[in-house]
Parts: sequence; C-alpha cells; structure tokens
Amino acid sequence: MSNISSASEFLLLPFSDTRELQLLHFGLFLGIYLAALLGNGLILTAVTCNHRLHTPMYFFLLNLALLDLGTITATVPKAMANSLWDTRAVYYEGCAAQVFILFFLLGAEYSLLTVMAYDRYVAICKPLHYGSLLGSRACAQMAAAAWGSGFVYAVLHTAHTFSLPLCQGNAVDQFFCEIPQILKLSCSHAYLREVGLLVFSLSLTYGCFVFIVLSYVQIFRAVLRMPSEQARHKAFSTCLPHLAMVSLFLSSGMFGYLKPPSVSSPSMDLLVSFLYSVVPPAMNPLIYSMKNQELKNAGRKLLA
Repeated sequence: MSNISSASEFLLLPFSDTRELQLLHFGLFLGIYLAALLGNGLILTAVTCNHRLHTPMYFFLLNLALLDLGTITATVPKAMANSLWDTRAVYYEGCAAQVFILFFLLGAEYSLLTVMAYDRYVAICKPLHYGSLLGSRACAQMAAAAWGSGFVYAVLHTAHTFSLPLCQGNAVDQFFCEIPQILKLSCSHAYLREVGLLVFSLSLTYGCFVFIVLSYVQIFRAVLRMPSEQARHKAFSTCLPHLAMVSLFLSSGMFGYLKPPSVSSPSMDLLVSFLYSVVPPAMNPLIYSMKNQELKNAGRKLLA
C-alpha cells in the first residue's frame, strides 16, 4: 500500500448524499451554533459588565465560555460549509490545525473543570479561607495553567499524529479531523507512539477525575451537615451545574475514545463525536444558568 503522508488533503465523512438532507444538516448545525454563540456570548457579557459577578466562580465560568466558543467554532462552521457546498475535502494543514485547536481547547476545558471543582470545594468546605486561597492572582495563575496544559497537550498529540506515515488512504470517517480516525489511516507499525501518548493522557485524565470526585465527596458531606435548608439549597445550586457539565463532558468524551471496537461504526462514531464536541458548548450556558439566579438576573438586564 502506498504511503500518502504527503497527501495534500483529507476527505471528511459526509452526513448524507441527498441534497435535501445536506441542507437539513446545515440548518441543524446553524441553529446549534447560533444558540452556542448566544448563550456563551451572554455569559461573557454578563460576567464582564456586572461587577457583582467579578468573583472567582464567575471568572472561571467566563474562561469556560471562551473555551466553549472556540471548541464549537473549531468544528461546526467547517461541517456547515461542507453540507452547504456539498464538499468533503479539507487541506492537510487545515486538518492539522483543527486537531491542534480542538485538543488545545478540550484539554484546557477539562483542566478548567478540575479547577472549578477546587473552587467549589474551597467555597463550601473552607469558606473562611476562600479569599486567601482564591485571590485574583491565584485565579489568574490557575486559569493560565489550565490554558497552558491544553496547549502542551495539543502540541504533543498533533506533532505525534501528523508525523505518522499514512497507508490507508485519506478518507476520515468523521465530520471533522479527529485523532482516532486519522490513526486508522496510519501504517500498523507506526501508530504505537500515539497510542502510548493517549494512554499517558488518559492517566492524567483519570487523575483529574479522581480529584473532582474526591472534591465532591467532601462538598456533599459538608452540605449535608449544614443546619439551614436555604444554605443547602444555595450550595447545591452552585455545585450541581458544574457537576452536570463535568458528567456530560467526561461521559461523551471517554465513551468516544474508550469504546470497544465491537460497538464502533461510522454512525456511532459520528454520534459520539457530536456529543462531546458540539453538545457541551451549546448546553453549558443553559445548564449553568438554570439554577443560578445571579446569572439569570444579569442576563435579564442585558436583554431588557
């Protein structure tokens, strides 16, 4: 089989060969993308303009909204263009850039969700030390560390993936450039380096997951010991949205990368990738604002 590591383009998976369904997919993606832009844009504007929201929790939420906007912009506009113009091609450099941007943003988002768990832990379990442990400088450093970890994560994976020789053609079974699908195109003896890197990354992911779980064990223990029902309700209202976001992000992402080959199929891969790359950025603003009265009030003032 020929080595096409110097191929000039990849062919992405089409949603349909029927023109009407392609336009339907375009409309669906357009609606989701506009909803994500509106929701995350409102959070960015509300947190920036409302001085009452200039707290560590909302600072991290602002960073999360930025990451979500970047994540959905990295995949959906290209998918919309492919459906609208009935094309599949993406340049090799464009594919590498998409992989880098997506891994950068997803890696940073997971790190930020871990930081947000720590923020909730300190706020509920160590409220007297909240100001000293999560001052402006500490928050900026933790946010920078989250963004920086995503950058390193993306550099490693992108460099390794696109240094592999490709022997299986250039058709990617996904609507965007995704590392597992590109690895399927690599020569069988050459992909082990990237698999090893994925195992290392999963180990770090598991470490963050354990930290989040332990943080919430302590949080729930502290909340259940609160004598006031109103205090318990307020604590849960700030924790449950974050827990919902973590659950959505991790369940879809881990299933996408760890599902057994026996349940793998183009339609299943497409659905799972849609769930972890498109649904969280669109749903996070709704999830976080449902039980957050301060954010609701700030949003109403903006729309009034």
